[in-house]
Amino acid sequence: MNITNRTLQTFIRNAMRSRFKGDRGEGVISAAIAILIMAFLGAAMWVGFNQMWKTTQTTTNTKITQIGK
Repeated sequence: MNITNRTLQTFIRNAMRSRFKGDRGEGVISAAIAILIMAFLGAAMWVGFNQMWKTTQTTTNTKITQIGK
């Protein structure tokens, strides 16, 4: 089988085009996934902070009531 230099160049060029064509939305998809992960982490941190705040508020109110008696 005799492959000329021109045929090889055409094959490589077509392979490169099809590869880059398939990667078009890759950066956007990766950024969207990162944003979703950060949103879930933020929501989890907010729930944890809110629970901690309620516990602290309850404990503080209990101690103030004990001191006031």
